[in-house]
Amino acid sequence: MLAQRTLKSLTKAVGVGLHSGQRVELTLRPAAPDTGIVFRRVDLPQPVDIVISAQAVTDTRLASTISSGAAKVHTVEHLMSACAGLGIDNLYVDITAEEVPILDGSASSFVFLLQSAGIALQAAPKRFIRVIKPVEVREGEGANTKWARLSPYEGYKLSFEIDFDHPAVDSTGQRVEFDMGSGAYSRDIARARTFGFTKDVEMMRANGLALGGGLDNAIVMDDYKVLNSDGLRYNDEFVKHKILDAMGDLYLLGKPLLAAYSAFRSGHAMNNKLLRELLAHQDAYEAVTFEDEKKAPQGFATLARAW
Repeated sequence: MLAQRTLKSLTKAVGVGLHSGQRVELTLRPAAPDTGIVFRRVDLPQPVDIVISAQAVTDTRLASTISSGAAKVHTVEHLMSACAGLGIDNLYVDITAEEVPILDGSASSFVFLLQSAGIALQAAPKRFIRVIKPVEVREGEGANTKWARLSPYEGYKLSFEIDFDHPAVDSTGQRVEFDMGSGAYSRDIARARTFGFTKDVEMMRANGLALGGGLDNAIVMDDYKVLNSDGLRYNDEFVKHKILDAMGDLYLLGKPLLAAYSAFRSGHAMNNKLLRELLAHQDAYEAVTFEDEKKAPQGFATLARAW
């Protein structure tokens, strides 16, 4: 049986929120089979559980935000990407503020946290959503076109193309395809950092955003170049971060996908719209498990390697 996964022990991190600038403590705890991933706002007078789902996403401006009633957690996508990359099915995320800490701006710190806690196999089958008919969402026309698509594929692969019209971005790789079957998420995707432009930062800070952002947790560019003294981690780090984000956004479905995701200029809003479009067409997907893990697509049965 291809089994569900949780953590062997709890692990903690402290950081600041990218947009709020608030100090936040994060505790990742094991959870029972079929719990899913549950964010818990433990700082509230009465702690509130927010179970991830496509419908739990209530804001997609600059990040993915999930809510239950008035309780919210912002910027969940990097942690969710790490969970997707390591195949974590069940997890409690205790959090003391309304934004996940940005740490180094990538998913690598979350991968390290999860792997340091140890990954435990559970006595329940891992449940997938297999796409059996293509689903697509599209916006804009001409130069403003953007789209995202899920197509049938016996495994999980993602391809993304960016178009920013900025010299520093244009000089790097514009398109990446990544297949989970490679087992190389930690090495090839997780270290890609979020990025932003100095011309946008002042406007964002005036609106109470990016208050915790800086050169230690983001790639920052002026009108011409990357300002970080250590440069890029990958020669295609920008588009790889878009793959990282997409993996996190799509894992908010609550179950791993068996599908090929492809996108052009997509973002958090379009990724969530794509999930909702999939769920609106019940003939486009099916739930599957693998009693014989040898019949599961490559890359899902083995525990992810460290760096």
